[in-house]
Amino acid sequence: MEQNAQRELRAVDPDWTVRELMARLAEALDSDGPALAFGATSATHVSDDISVVIATTGSSGISKAVGISASALRASAQASNTFLAARPGNSWSLLLPLTHIAGVNVLLRAQGLGTEAIDLRNHSGAYPPADFTAIVPTQLFRALNHDENLLKHLVDAKAVLVGGAHLSSDLHQRALEADINIVTTYGMTETTGGCVYNGSPLEGVEVSITADNRIAIRGKTLAKSYIGDEKSWNANLIDGWFHTSDLGHFEDGKLVVDGRVDDVIISGGENLSLSAIENSLHSHFSGGNFSAFAVSDSQWGDALHLAIETDASPDQAAITEYLVEVFGVVAKPKGFLKVAKFPLIGIGKVDRKKLAEIFLGGSH
Repeated sequence: MEQNAQRELRAVDPDWTVRELMARLAEALDSDGPALAFGATSATHVSDDISVVIATTGSSGISKAVGISASALRASAQASNTFLAARPGNSWSLLLPLTHIAGVNVLLRAQGLGTEAIDLRNHSGAYPPADFTAIVPTQLFRALNHDENLLKHLVDAKAVLVGGAHLSSDLHQRALEADINIVTTYGMTETTGGCVYNGSPLEGVEVSITADNRIAIRGKTLAKSYIGDEKSWNANLIDGWFHTSDLGHFEDGKLVVDGRVDDVIISGGENLSLSAIENSLHSHFSGGNFSAFAVSDSQWGDALHLAIETDASPDQAAITEYLVEVFGVVAKPKGFLKVAKFPLIGIGKVDRKKLAEIFLGGSH
């Protein structure tokens, strides 16, 4: 139980309709009802200043429960709607799971506009129109490749937020060519979701780069703490700045996310960024999704492998030649894995550890 924990924490019932959930969210934010837990947590009570608890699983696979205040939730929703020039009466469609902050934020943004979010999570057939929506890159990839109903829904929207994982330049360009008004977002549960849109911080948010190139964030949308693990939270919160596990830099005043601190492997004594490999491949090759992962190797330490999400047969020779030319011989893949669908952690991040397990469990 949290220190000074006094408020009841109630798990969200998956059978609640969006209308029921939005009503209970309003009560939670107004302190007229219990705090709500989205996702698994063992806590039964939280401090009075927490309205929502959301379980999050990062790339490390370690799950944490993030406590968020009503003021942070409202600030996030208002800043998003303001950036998008959304007006009262405008609609949001829900295409994301409600076990993640991105899905919860859709409800809060709709609530701020006086409308009910249009629940399309399990929808089939033609989609009803909505002014705004939020998706992850894998959904965008699906829309641009075979889901014509989803594609029309995205094209007809005033703006489509895309976040949760890296959006490749190739996929971004294809979306723009399809007349989808893409808004790239960066954030995490600890920042109450996306707090940087198209490289610029939202109202009430500040972004800086630390001496070791980490992205640090402070402002109105920061969460309160990790439930039951204030020590970890305080270790990341320095002078009001939340130090993320992401690396980045500013380019022409815009934030550029370079990858995660933990995505650099050492192969044959050389450092190799898995994110850099993926980004480069996506910019040069079209028609497939790439994910770089490491397999423990007695000779190389970490041996670079590539997974490709595609129906076609990838040109392994061309990919290898390109990587060696750009990154040197250290980037020569030691193995390839073709998959129909990437395993994911959380809302949209590829599970690299699972890819390694699949590779080792198969015959390659």
